[in-house]
Amino acid sequence: MSEQKKMPSRPIPHCDEPINQAWWDQCQGGVLHFQKCDGCNKFRHLPRNMCAFCGSPDWKWTPSKGKGKLYSWTIAHMPMHPAFAAYVPYVAAVIEMEEGVRMVSWLRSAVLEDLALEMPVKLEFERVTPEFQLPCFVPA
Repeated sequence: MSEQKKMPSRPIPHCDEPINQAWWDQCQGGVLHFQKCDGCNKFRHLPRNMCAFCGSPDWKWTPSKGKGKLYSWTIAHMPMHPAFAAYVPYVAAVIEMEEGVRMVSWLRSAVLEDLALEMPVKLEFERVTPEFQLPCFVPA
């Protein structure tokens, strides 16, 4: 009788700041949102209470188009957590979104040899647990 080894659970974010938790909660609806300043109309990410451009505390969550370009990346050959061992090598990427913000994410389904600056990517959500999905990107 063979014993099947149980994979460790993938970590999910636990936020101390309500504004960060609100961003993750928005993702659970299957739509990526960014804050948009009411004062200067600029998008921002990571979420924060005041605009870094104009100082306004007024903003609203605005849906993203879910499209961007590869700004930077690294290929992980050693998992930083046991739950990622089955995924190596994987691409940790900085994505420049059409809205002008940059976000760190996982680039999936990419041929490593085809990675290039400004490669178009699109958003896909990956279900990590029945209650949690993670925004990831794939080549467009």
